[in-house]
Amino acid sequence: MIWPWSSPASLITLKGPRLVLRLPQHGDYQAWYSLRKTSRDFLKPFEPRWTEADLARSVFTARVKRARQEAEDGSDYSFLVFATAGGKETLVGGITLSNIRRRAAQFANLGYWMGRDFAGQGMMTEAVGITLPFVFDSLDLHRLHAAFLPGNTASRRVLEKNGFIEEGFAAGYLQIDGRWEDHVLFGLTRERYEMRRRPRHA
Repeated sequence: MIWPWSSPASLITLKGPRLVLRLPQHGDYQAWYSLRKTSRDFLKPFEPRWTEADLARSVFTARVKRARQEAEDGSDYSFLVFATAGGKETLVGGITLSNIRRRAAQFANLGYWMGRDFAGQGMMTEAVGITLPFVFDSLDLHRLHAAFLPGNTASRRVLEKNGFIEEGFAAGYLQIDGRWEDHVLFGLTRERYEMRRRPRHA
């Protein structure tokens, strides 16, 4: 994908075989509310603590505004992930590229979540794969970082299938469900990304 730098942030769309990633829109509120609410117990062990108040429409409206501004600034990209089957879009999760740094760093942090009813179907592996050309070709970054709880084998598989490798361990790295939790650190460099894209015969 060649990044259309002149396009409004609200039009950023990344597409794959069965998924579409785009910035949130006001009309996504009900689907987002329903998916987050029904998936709360499923997501609780992996996310910062949140309450019913965090699902309010006003919170989502602020989220939409912030996502567009951050995308315009080039600092963060908060995508919703939609499955596209039968000409219909179904919200299944989200992916965030955050803390984007330029100059000597040229990296971003990757985060993601998947709704309870859509986990285990390979969709997050595909969604992460869809973001990689955007990260390395369009944004022209050099590294992508990701971290997950040591026991989260599903997240490990998502990253490994996309070429990430384990790079370290961070004690008390993020506050998850009210506690400072250790995380495994994974990374993907441009060199490794480009090596994986080359035809095998090359």
